[in-house]
Amino acid sequence: MKNLIRLIVLTTHLFIASHAAAQTITISNAWARATVQGQKATGAFMTVTSKENSKLVAASTPVAGIVEIHEMKMDKDVMKMSALPNGLDLPAGKAVDLKPGGFHIMLMDLKLPLNKDVAVPLTLTFQDSSGKKSQKLVQVPVSVRPPSGQGMNHQHGDHKH
Repeated sequence: MKNLIRLIVLTTHLFIASHAAAQTITISNAWARATVQGQKATGAFMTVTSKENSKLVAASTPVAGIVEIHEMKMDKDVMKMSALPNGLDLPAGKAVDLKPGGFHIMLMDLKLPLNKDVAVPLTLTFQDSSGKKSQKLVQVPVSVRPPSGQGMNHQHGDHKH
């Protein structure tokens, strides 16, 4: 009986945390780039909007052994990609684009090819300004190109490359 009560309490806390993230974080235009046989990495992209200052601090999916939040940027004349070990800042009320050539979620050590027209589950972990973490599960459609409305050269605010 004690274990059952602990399980119910734990499940309730997870539901509340997920529900809180669902209320304060909005995900739109999510997609992952399709792969070919033997390809071991690809990217997942989306627009993330948070009602309050927070961070995207982690991501996971059962289809990849390694999932990291990455940034691509120019360093002198070379485009470089690197992981963001401290997560990606999500300023309150501002849409943050994860897109090819910029911020994105890297899916590495793929366990199977990601075929066009399927969806993969992606669990995103967020941290609010007080340090509290919450998760949101997103079903990410796999495609060869961004969904309509999410151009690859989308301009946003005063961001400079």
